[in-house]
Amino acid sequence: MDRISIWALAILIILVIIPMADSEDQEWTQIKQALVQFMDKLSPANATSRDGNWGWNVSSDPCIDKWEGVTCDRKNSVKKIVLETSNLTGVLDANSLCMVKSVGVVSLKNNNITGLLSEDIGNCRDLTHLYISGNDFSGELPESLSHLNNLKRVDISNNNFNGVLPDFAKVSGLISFLAQNNRLDGQIPDFDFFNLKEFNVSNNNFSGPIPDVNGLFGKDSFSGNPKLCGKPLQNACPPAIPTSVMPKKSKKSSSKKLLLFSVCIVLGLVVVCFFLFKLAIKKKIREDKEKGGNKKIAANDAASTTISSGELIAGGGHKMAEYSLSSVESGMAPPLVVLTSPLLRGLSFEELLRAPAELLVRGKNGSLYKIMLDRGVNLVVKRIRNSGISREKFKTRLTQIDQVKCRNVLPALAFYCSRQEKLLVYEYQPNGSLFNLLHGSSNGQIFDWGSRLSVAEIIAESLAFMHQELHEHGIAHGNLKSMNILFNMSMEPCISEYGIMEIENQDQSHLSPNSGIESSKAGHAGSTFKGDVYGFGVILLELLTGKLVQQNGLDLPRWVHSVVSEEWTVEVFDEALIQEGASEERMVKLLQVAMQCINERPSMSRVSAMIKSIKEEEERSVSSDP
Repeated sequence: MDRISIWALAILIILVIIPMADSEDQEWTQIKQALVQFMDKLSPANATSRDGNWGWNVSSDPCIDKWEGVTCDRKNSVKKIVLETSNLTGVLDANSLCMVKSVGVVSLKNNNITGLLSEDIGNCRDLTHLYISGNDFSGELPESLSHLNNLKRVDISNNNFNGVLPDFAKVSGLISFLAQNNRLDGQIPDFDFFNLKEFNVSNNNFSGPIPDVNGLFGKDSFSGNPKLCGKPLQNACPPAIPTSVMPKKSKKSSSKKLLLFSVCIVLGLVVVCFFLFKLAIKKKIREDKEKGGNKKIAANDAASTTISSGELIAGGGHKMAEYSLSSVESGMAPPLVVLTSPLLRGLSFEELLRAPAELLVRGKNGSLYKIMLDRGVNLVVKRIRNSGISREKFKTRLTQIDQVKCRNVLPALAFYCSRQEKLLVYEYQPNGSLFNLLHGSSNGQIFDWGSRLSVAEIIAESLAFMHQELHEHGIAHGNLKSMNILFNMSMEPCISEYGIMEIENQDQSHLSPNSGIESSKAGHAGSTFKGDVYGFGVILLELLTGKLVQQNGLDLPRWVHSVVSEEWTVEVFDEALIQEGASEERMVKLLQVAMQCINERPSMSRVSAMIKSIKEEEERSVSSDP
């Protein structure tokens, strides 16, 4: 590159960088001005009487000069404003406050702040903790509070707020709500009481029945509201008014309802006729196919539920209708290839088809059946159709996986492969999945901290072994999640459906959309193995928090990250583990491993070594206890 080109490049860089720096400086100046305005309205009488260490002026920097009550997590990023018992006597300027987009914690407890909490508070999108108790706020709470999806703790107690509460049930991550000693009225919204650790609305003017708190909160949380009724208070709610004594409605209203009812009936008839027409067409197509000699596995439209096949291999406890397997294809069928189990020696394709079957699920790309052989063996048959993988590649892939023997990886016992149909045969696991144990039916089984740590260690070690053995073939699991971790007869965890993701030709929908992991294909070993590491990290989060990966708009990895970033790490852990007295130190270490899996995606062998170290530390601690 000649000298002129170098100079041109340097000038271009300067022209790009300088405007960016100017833009950042200008934005930071605006934030400082907003903070100063916020303080001017919050403390008008004391603005000039503060000492030199107070700060809060445009000539200094909140982060570098450490303004009173301001905490920054990095340069030009204000995270906390904590001004408790600071003799503040003005009003809260939410508009100026929320111009500081990064602020997460605002605590103004025990001052003399008056006025309203304005709707502008809804612009503080990153706000996680709002403490304004012990002031003299008045008026109604803004509805915009219920739109702050990152809120975790709200304390508005000991004020003069009135009116009805916003619908805080929309805030799925809320863990503390304190509103005692106000003048709030109306009915109490149906909070997500399972997630709440603190709740108090005592000494207000609430009325009507108390929502079902599932026995999590006592009468002290609701006392001082004479018009409240129902548990946990002593006064029962009055019976509902019978419809016979309800006031009669006007003829005009009745006519409107009759017209609406008639329209609904007509629309209903149209919909029924449409579905009858569709069923008739389907029946005609089915009859034509049967006449042509093509017989397929029987399936029922009513069974087209969308439950993970991994859960159903494990016997999820769902209702099952009985079905029979008929011939998959006409003509000369290739033999059933038995890979692993000596129990299945001599099993023919025809015997498999004749055996009684229960249709477990009809999925996007195939169906899942429980098969009961005459020899007393229960199997699960996974049928895959239109997979897009060739017969030769299917055989090669399953043979490669079968050659790697791992105690805690559930192998395919046999397979059938023709041009159109592919069947995978697994041993039926009656003890359920990790998903069931954490979120569903545990069948009375205790799942304590030691058991969870053992599950994490076994799965990590098994996955690391499979990655090492199959790395050159580029075969990862591809769909690792808690539904695909099953428990055998000895209640040991086993990884199911290893390596069949590509066969099913499905997307890795459990991966975070922002994880940077692309859908994997054969030969792209790096991306598939990293996808497994991410999936394992999510499983660790489920073990630690007891929460679903996706629920009511809650994304588990993002939620955990937001809690940890606010230095409230202990709040992510499952309440059952806290009550058990599990080691917080080792839970934090396992949480750090989970976050590494999600953010950095190290090799599974490294992950396995880290978890083994935590497990050994746990065992030493237990053995040394008196």
